[in-house]
Amino acid sequence: MAIATALTRLLSITHPIILAPMGGIAGGRLAAAVSQAGGFGIIGGGYGNPKAGYGGKAWMEEQLRAAGNAQIGVGYITWSLALFPELFDQAMERSPKAFFLSFGDEKPFATRVKATGVTLICQIQDIDGAKRALDAGADIIVAQGTEAGGHGKSGRTTLTLTLAVVDIAGAVPVVAAGGLSDGRGLAAALMLGASGILVGTRFWATPEALGSDAAKRLLTEARSDDTLRTRVFDIVRGLDWPEGYSGRAIANDFSRNWHGHESELERNLVREAEAYWTAARAGDTSKSVVFAGEGLDLIHDIKPAGDIVRMVAAEAERLLKTRAGADLN
Repeated sequence: MAIATALTRLLSITHPIILAPMGGIAGGRLAAAVSQAGGFGIIGGGYGNPKAGYGGKAWMEEQLRAAGNAQIGVGYITWSLALFPELFDQAMERSPKAFFLSFGDEKPFATRVKATGVTLICQIQDIDGAKRALDAGADIIVAQGTEAGGHGKSGRTTLTLTLAVVDIAGAVPVVAAGGLSDGRGLAAALMLGASGILVGTRFWATPEALGSDAAKRLLTEARSDDTLRTRVFDIVRGLDWPEGYSGRAIANDFSRNWHGHESELERNLVREAEAYWTAARAGDTSKSVVFAGEGLDLIHDIKPAGDIVRMVAAEAERLLKTRAGADLN
């Protein structure tokens, strides 16, 4: 038995679980593993800029090859495609099942995505963003709460944002994102009116994910209270995010030293950037960033992605059948 929703019908998948397109982490192997288990995998192109430590046409081509014949999507940070339009062309030439856009105006890309029959997924962080995505013709809207790992805003929670977006989305499926790591999260999202969930951090703690073994071990050891939203990792990496955005990451020596002292970090950027990239290349998580969401409390091991998909789906099915243990007498 499987949970059928508007999302599963639209994407022709078995389980309403989507892999978050984590830049530099959600590669072709991980995307394929999620899709082959009945969910939907998305390769995370992120900034599309090798300056971030990954990305570019050659990197994406390698990941597309690694995905093989699996049904997958491709995701990019929207404003980066304006800087590297060749990456959009590259992805569209491969006719992915879906194209995932985050953090910017979708309209310049939406027309071509829709015209080719590719499913357009837009991730938003507030109601204005949801309205903009609907106007652009989004086929799926991902409502990302502040609990999510990686970049987003510090405002709306997953629960309240999902409810509000469901109320304005009409027939467009809404996917909840932020702090969701197990079947309880999926069952809860469905009860909110969402058609599925987007999962990031839990899928990083898998053998198929890119990234260092040290980062994956840290994901199993850290807890949600160890995370914070900060700009310092963007500053040191030379990534200019729009006002209002920050990244949720596991606090480490670097963030403890510089969070709250961003101006001073900028004044010492040449020295600190060199030290940061040296640490990142060595897999030193005491200095390099490990983005992670508030679902960390539920991550205790490194497990194959396919097992996670099946485990989350089975737990949600069980909870929904038993009405989450509620006493209705």
